[in-house]
Amino acid sequence: MIEVRDLQKSFGGVRAVRGCSFTVPTGSITALIGPNGAGKTTVFNIIAGFLRPDAGRVLLDGEDVTGLAPHRLYRRGLVRTFQIPRMFDRMTVLESLLVPPVGQLGENLVHAWFSRDRVRRQEAKLVARAREVLDLLGLRHLEGERAGHLSGGQKKLVELGRVLMSPCRTVLLDEPGAGVNRTLLSRIVDLIRRLNREAGYTFCIVEHDMDLVARLCDPVIVMAEGRVLTQGRFEDIRRNREVIDAYLGAVAVEEEEA
Repeated sequence: MIEVRDLQKSFGGVRAVRGCSFTVPTGSITALIGPNGAGKTTVFNIIAGFLRPDAGRVLLDGEDVTGLAPHRLYRRGLVRTFQIPRMFDRMTVLESLLVPPVGQLGENLVHAWFSRDRVRRQEAKLVARAREVLDLLGLRHLEGERAGHLSGGQKKLVELGRVLMSPCRTVLLDEPGAGVNRTLLSRIVDLIRRLNREAGYTFCIVEHDMDLVARLCDPVIVMAEGRVLTQGRFEDIRRNREVIDAYLGAVAVEEEEA
């Protein structure tokens, strides 16, 4: 569970986040939506440890993690993806999946020199696991391809694969639908839903694709002007007059005309 309590953040005298509070329940797929400039990305970056708030707190499973660096949050079970996937471009897809696991013996010089058999056995298990993940992603045929050569949607699938290779079960997804064709987007949506239902992953998703939000997310948190405007089920959110005026007006008009 992620708890955001009264976060505040300013940049050059401009208040981007103004007393923002909400909860991402354990085992949920929670959406964070709102117009550009609402403060979503700032809040996301505070939760993920990329920014320190001016005031307020972030709790992860009841533990105050405000301001902790991303690598420390990773070891506490929280990881994030990016709107534009960040790949190890010159690594193969398979090699990219072998980076996230913690506690790899080969990273220790002593083990690398004096426990080579243990290192090899562990590496073999990790490679087998990575190939299982590639099968799940539908990318096994690309395991030898350089990650930098993949399409945008394939890169987002690889990012989710790296999540699966990590010890984390709380995941921040930054616009997983951005720039992805509908075929791969359906695969991403199905994978997120499966990880949530079958493996208990908790997701918090910043997203502008309302079709994706409607299909996948509950609850939905709406931000505007640095604050939480409202939250609830998408079917209720889409009928909320404040939300329509602040964000969904164009969508609502298009649906009524249809």
